[in-house]
Amino acid sequence: MLTILLGAVLMFGGLLFVAAQPIFRARLSSVRRTSAATPEPTLEPAKPGAGFSLKEIWPGLAMIVVGGILLLAGW
Repeated sequence: MLTILLGAVLMFGGLLFVAAQPIFRARLSSVRRTSAATPEPTLEPAKPGAGFSLKEIWPGLAMIVVGGILLLAGW
């Protein structure tokens, strides 16, 4: 029972870590203030947002994997 609970907590914590990294690290797009007379043609940022690379979310992915292993071991 303890392994299942620990696995569930690790999986949930890993998901929260992966989701929180890009949100709290930096702005997702580079919004520049321009005058209302010259709007930008698109809302898409020029480059991908911060925090979506594997090197920044690998601890969360590791928590998800370990939690999944614990869930399978407790089953």
